[in-house]
Amino acid sequence: MILTLQIVGGLFGLLIGGELLVRGASAVAVRLGISPLVVGVVIVGLGTSAPELVTCVRAALAGAPGIAVGNIVGSNIANILLILGIAALMRPIFTSREVVIRDGSIVVISAIAFALAAASGMITRPIGGVFVAALAVYLVWTVRRDRRSAAEFDDVPASSGTPLALSVVFLLAGLGLVIVGAEYLVQGAVATARHYNISEEVIGLTLVAVGTSLPELATSVVAALKRHSEIALGNVLGSNVYNTIGIGGVTALVQPVPVSGTMRTFDIPLMVAISLILVIVVATGRRVTRWEGGVLLGLYAVYIAMQTQFA
Repeated sequence: MILTLQIVGGLFGLLIGGELLVRGASAVAVRLGISPLVVGVVIVGLGTSAPELVTCVRAALAGAPGIAVGNIVGSNIANILLILGIAALMRPIFTSREVVIRDGSIVVISAIAFALAAASGMITRPIGGVFVAALAVYLVWTVRRDRRSAAEFDDVPASSGTPLALSVVFLLAGLGLVIVGAEYLVQGAVATARHYNISEEVIGLTLVAVGTSLPELATSVVAALKRHSEIALGNVLGSNVYNTIGIGGVTALVQPVPVSGTMRTFDIPLMVAISLILVIVVATGRRVTRWEGGVLLGLYAVYIAMQTQFA
């Protein structure tokens, strides 16, 4: 019962904290005159990835690297199969071939880079530094490349009328909740894995990954319902880049992360394959239909069943 309360409380803290963090950071940026594009691409994108970041760093420091790596890989798989699947069921997702090839190729490249980094069995600090530098380059390039997308990104949860002091309170409160929520989630997940003799990797790939992906789920579903297909798809693609080279890089800088053999031979290659297949499917058809969304959800159900079977 206590373990359940820890996990549920941690997930709740991450969800509410992530929402407050994004709202507060976005409102502060608007009040300070920062462009909507920077708010949308950088602040909201990184803000919705804050739960994964804090959870992974906390797990690595707590001596639970399986949860850290599992969270990164599991979140990427969940983003494509679960989140994009649900968003497509809500409303078919349409986009341009150029956008998918451009942004999707970065997702695939970052996934392959993560796989290569993990191939030795350890993601080291130097590799983490390279990943973080690559993320910085990616963010700068994104902001300079696509300025016209600023007008399209109207799902940013900020308001220029929000008082600056209240925005700062939201930001700090959100950050605090994310940190506390991650602490409880990691403690509960580690204790659950040890109590039921379930591997940390499986807990990270399933429970923790889905929990920390809730902000991305909410953003993509809202975007899909508002007929902003490229925002829904872009949220998934951008989040996957943040997860692999951003969160993976920062976590490795804080604490070098060992990667298990199962993760190197199955889960990480699966993440790369799913990323590649998504880009090919969307680029050729320029959309994700409802039935394709159903297929994605079905594949995720099979994946979760396999994880449960071999837990």
